[in-house]
Amino acid sequence: MRSCLIGLFFSLQNSYPENIDVNDQNAPKIEFPCDYPIKILGEANSSFVEHVLAVMDNYAPGFDRQKISVRDSSKGRWQSITVTIIATGKPQLESIFAALKTSSSVKMVL
Repeated sequence: MRSCLIGLFFSLQNSYPENIDVNDQNAPKIEFPCDYPIKILGEANSSFVEHVLAVMDNYAPGFDRQKISVRDSSKGRWQSITVTIIATGKPQLESIFAALKTSSSVKMVL
């Protein structure tokens, strides 16, 4: 399975650094399906974790729960969750990013 991180974050956010030409024909292309890690930052509480897992179950059914990484901040107020899914295409990733952001506990999705 391929790993596809190159440049998709910028295309999903619709904000590009000034020095990147989004119409460049030589830009790296992502080949789907591929392993795709998604990092979610939010408030450390059970509803945050439940929301992330529910979204992943809905948009990436069968994702490997063994590949979930959870890290707490030094004071325990914040948490980062990294989930690796098999991405099938840009529409799937856009849907996941939008669904994750519907929770007030989620502060950032990368």
